[in-house]
Amino acid sequence: MKKISSVIMISLFAAISVFAQDIAKTNNKGVDLFNDGKYEAAEKKFKESLDKKPGSFEAEFNLADALYKQGKFDEAIKGFNNASSKTDDKTFKAKTFHNIGNALLKQNKIEEAVEAYKNSLKLNPKDLETKYNLSHALELLKKQQDQNKDQNKDQNKDQNKDQNKDQNKDQNKDQNKDQNKDQNKDQNKDQNKDQNNQNQDKNKDKQDNKNGQGKDKNSKPEDGKGKAPKISKADAEKMLNAMKNNEQDLQKKLRKKQGTTNSKEKDW
Repeated sequence: MKKISSVIMISLFAAISVFAQDIAKTNNKGVDLFNDGKYEAAEKKFKESLDKKPGSFEAEFNLADALYKQGKFDEAIKGFNNASSKTDDKTFKAKTFHNIGNALLKQNKIEEAVEAYKNSLKLNPKDLETKYNLSHALELLKKQQDQNKDQNKDQNKDQNKDQNKDQNKDQNKDQNKDQNKDQNKDQNKDQNKDQNNQNQDKNKDKQDNKNGQGKDKNSKPEDGKGKAPKISKADAEKMLNAMKNNEQDLQKKLRKKQGTTNSKEKDW
């Protein structure tokens, strides 16, 4: 039984060695294509290698590199994170964070890139290339913040300008409204005053006409419809006697006049 077991173990080690060589061969073909700039073809080879050995840090890292070169930055970041989870080596982990920072910087995600470079330097503080990239990212971040600050300043300036413009417009509108209101009020007041004066004059004329008509009715009946003033019987007899006396006096005077008249005859 021991001999069989040993044979089986030897055969197993031989199979593992052949399998490892096959993975290495596939990965090396991908590296050659990558170096020739054939990134899409290299991606396929790295995927084949990863399918054969899913836990391979090398295959995962190389695949992420091929994706990065094709501009597939989101997929590349995902690949570098996967590679980082498959190793405990700080240097290898530092490289994954370095490349993640590069992919983020390509997407103009500057703050996130700065954090990735910092994580890389925590694992490998002596990496000069990462230090350089971090310094460059910090300069870009400061420039971006200054631009945002100036942009916000201009926006606030324009906003205040528009706000003041609207306020002045509203104030002028309200002022004109009040002026028109006062003008209309004064006009209505003057019109009402004139109207009242006209009404007073009209009423006065009407009253005067009414008073005048009353006097005429008392002094002179119109159209014969007015009533004669009433007199007492005694007054009527006095008036009648007076008329008789006047008539008698008049007849006496006439007779007297006729009596004093001389008729002259001609002296033949």
